[in-house]
Amino acid sequence: MIREHLKPLLDAAERVQMSPEEREEQRRSFAFGNTAIENDLITRELVDAEANKLAAEQPYVPGRNKAP
Repeated sequence: MIREHLKPLLDAAERVQMSPEEREEQRRSFAFGNTAIENDLITRELVDAEANKLAAEQPYVPGRNKAP
């Protein structure tokens, strides 16, 4: 059961529309947070560099190009 004082906050959060840039920043932050917990060699710069590499790649489309 949701506590009543949290309901307005949850309702407001459901209406938030993130821009593609905000969504990408959130994705990178999530990746950093989850990987850095187990590996202290992971940096935000490393996550950004790998995300930029992925963004530059052609997406794999079955039947149209080779698998990565």
